[in-house]
Amino acid sequence: MGLLNSLAHVGLALWAIIIIAPLLWMFLASFKSNTEMYLGNPFSLPSSINLDSYVRAWNEAHVGRYFLNSVFVVALSTAGTMLFGSMAAYVLARYKFIGNRIIYYLFVSGLAFPVFLALVPLFLIVNNMGLLNTFTGLILVYIAYSLPFTVFFLAAFFKTLPNSVAEAAVMDGASHTRLFFQVMMPMARPALVSITIFNIIGQWNQYLLPVALMQGEGAQEKWVLTQGIANISVQAGYEADWAAMFAAVTLSILPMIIMYAFFQRQIQAGLTAGAVK
Repeated sequence: MGLLNSLAHVGLALWAIIIIAPLLWMFLASFKSNTEMYLGNPFSLPSSINLDSYVRAWNEAHVGRYFLNSVFVVALSTAGTMLFGSMAAYVLARYKFIGNRIIYYLFVSGLAFPVFLALVPLFLIVNNMGLLNTFTGLILVYIAYSLPFTVFFLAAFFKTLPNSVAEAAVMDGASHTRLFFQVMMPMARPALVSITIFNIIGQWNQYLLPVALMQGEGAQEKWVLTQGIANISVQAGYEADWAAMFAAVTLSILPMIIMYAFFQRQIQAGLTAGAVK
């Protein structure tokens, strides 16, 4: 067992280096000038902390606008996903009615459906609703896209919550709405925090859905961050402003890393709480 544990730690260390090294190189390269990147050692440290690339990315490449668009879209879509997903998961996990399992399996089947297969139907549906190239259409699609995993994850957790607490609340006169929001939701806080973080990261990094739905006249004003970075990478082939592109990617990755590091314990607690109970 000692040898296996040592090999496991070595493997994890190598995996961490493989993941961290490109991110660290990108972060350091974002402080370099184009001259340093082309004529200097690509693996050397920047000669000085140069924030010009961040200024160019934020202002000239409009990363600031795309960043705020992403924050707006992800904030509303995550809130909607957690509200509707938690209510659906709670009902499917705690109430018995005809069609319960069918509805649950319909939600779960969404996990096996690749996003790119739904791009054309989604485009037609959103276009027919008059929501193409709107934040509302994109937010609704994000919610629908995130609901299957949210319901699957939370339904399993709600099943582990003790019935005695719910029965005591009902005997005290709590309605179904009050029971859910004031009793069961606080008890499910670890799972809710975990799935919220997963949804934020997944929606923040989404690229295919915005590309398919945010197009038309004035679409560039409503682009999210992933579209803006893709546009910078295309322009970099002609303008060769790689430092600005690395700065933009750093700005997109850094909030997710900070958030995950900050909520790491809550995420781990949410993933293991069901097993402990």
